[in-house]
Amino acid sequence: MDIGGNTRICGLIGNPVEHSKSPLIHNTIADAMGEDLKYVLFRVDEKAQLEAAIKGAYALNIQGLNITVPYKSDVIPFLKELDPLAERIGAVNTLVRIEGGFKGFNTDMPGLYRALSEDGVKIEGEDVVVLGAGGAARAVCMMLAERNVGRVFLLNRTIERAEAVANEINGLHDAKIIFPKVLDWYKDIPEGKKYIVIQATSVGMVPHPEGVIIEDEGFYNKVSVGYDIIFNPRETRFMKLVKAHGGEAYNGAKMLLYQGVIAHELWTGIPVPFALAAKAYEKMYGEV
Repeated sequence: MDIGGNTRICGLIGNPVEHSKSPLIHNTIADAMGEDLKYVLFRVDEKAQLEAAIKGAYALNIQGLNITVPYKSDVIPFLKELDPLAERIGAVNTLVRIEGGFKGFNTDMPGLYRALSEDGVKIEGEDVVVLGAGGAARAVCMMLAERNVGRVFLLNRTIERAEAVANEINGLHDAKIIFPKVLDWYKDIPEGKKYIVIQATSVGMVPHPEGVIIEDEGFYNKVSVGYDIIFNPRETRFMKLVKAHGGEAYNGAKMLLYQGVIAHELWTGIPVPFALAAKAYEKMYGEV
């Protein structure tokens, strides 16, 4: 790794960050494209240190940053500008250096859409079931609403959180797109068709890969495509159940890949070729 006076530094801010696969994505892309850019990890232990970290990164001429949990919303007050999509989602995962500070973007949801599209999953006009009503589910629902889906059934253990997400997104789009439901409503999902289901909770993530938000195998007979935002383990129990009942199932690895690819393109202004994105994907799983 050659680092000189012209090397541009990008990195990831969060806590924890040690497990991140982002360096594999960005350093693979930069090396292959001949860019003098290196990507490193910056652990910020406490929320109280976040403002200093952002100001310090600008002072040190950092080119760009990714933001991960738990700071995707907390970072917003410390930004010079905010992209409209990130503002609507209420979360930022990518910072681009501009005059006087950083501009915040959300590449998670464009990354999810690109991943779905690459896997041949068409969401426009389709009815979609989203499991969970936390921050990730809210962002997923926002993306779906902006991509002209049919109806989105938002299932959550507590109806209040689902209603809050639905009211906000429906209000922004002046249309009834998101339909909040309690989790048990899956038993009453209209028959006669199968649905795209996006699993947008942390249930089933390592170190508890046995978890699944809906145990009833009858539910999975209604699933045509199951997309789990989790990427560790590589095949979640949710995915196994979808496949066992004849559906297609995908994990969140390509979402992670493409949010990184889009961030890299924002930092450099140069499109990343598909073949190179595929190479970075292979590196993420140690296949080359």
